[in-house]
Amino acid sequence: MKILVTGGCGFIGSHVVDAYIREAYQVVVVDNLSTGKRSNVNERAVVYVADVTGPGLDEIFEMEKPDIVNHLAAQISVPQSVKDPLFDAEVNIKGTLRLLELSQRHEVKKFIFSSTGGAIYGEATQVPTPEDYVPHPASPYAIAKFTAEHYIRFYSSQHGLNYTILRYSNVYGPRQIPHGEAGVVAIFTEGLLRGDLPTVNHFPGEPEGMIRDYCFVKDVAEANIIASASGSAGIHNVGTGRGTTTMQLYRMVLAALRERGIGLTERFDEPPRDRAREGDIRVSTLDVTRTERELGFKARTDLSSGLAQTVEWYLGQNRQA
Repeated sequence: MKILVTGGCGFIGSHVVDAYIREAYQVVVVDNLSTGKRSNVNERAVVYVADVTGPGLDEIFEMEKPDIVNHLAAQISVPQSVKDPLFDAEVNIKGTLRLLELSQRHEVKKFIFSSTGGAIYGEATQVPTPEDYVPHPASPYAIAKFTAEHYIRFYSSQHGLNYTILRYSNVYGPRQIPHGEAGVVAIFTEGLLRGDLPTVNHFPGEPEGMIRDYCFVKDVAEANIIASASGSAGIHNVGTGRGTTTMQLYRMVLAALRERGIGLTERFDEPPRDRAREGDIRVSTLDVTRTERELGFKARTDLSSGLAQTVEWYLGQNRQA
């Protein structure tokens, strides 16, 4: 079975590629390396440096003839989508549409799409939020992801394209960069290792910060493996169902670094606060009941263990530098 993974050199994508190769899939990666790194990619994957919005994709599909397309390439920054919604739409809507057209033309058997549960529901009145809650996307990034979902359903009904949409909560782990939708773990870890005090964003009167559902990247990769093998079409939340405030997360990252001998004095105990960014929402946690029932997937890594693995990776990167 051959899988084409867009964004396979990136944070989540590279872990998904690793998981596919462990399961003996043939893997083809398409990535423009705008945020991804070649060093992230498993050496057993075939890599094409190409953009989902540019030329050359048709030739790649023609040469490789993938059975499944797993689309992870994206413009991943919520604040950037607010600043430049046109570019966000070019990548996240038109890029997805091009891949859908190529998948239909080249008779791809299944299309897997990485969407966002962390942003698409907006300020939900039902928390944890299930898949059948009507989304109220609060940023161009979330609007684009929701629009792409509609296109996927159209290609399914019009052309019979099988699909699974995975709506991720806030994903964290090794290889994360600090610029994406859920980059706060990377921001805190990298800042503290430099000896800087990171800033905690919050809404007025809520100094503990926003509440998010943090899911370890290797669990997310496992969800992709299950979705690839499953015949179940539809939309599935991928998260833990548990909420953590930004300050709780900061204290856990700080503790993990101190446990590993990083000399962070008491001045790091209370980071400065700043107002929430444009596009931020107060609370986002996902109801994962349907995913557990229909896909048989459940996130296995608790936040403390996942942060420990993440911090170890960053320390290893520092030692190599």
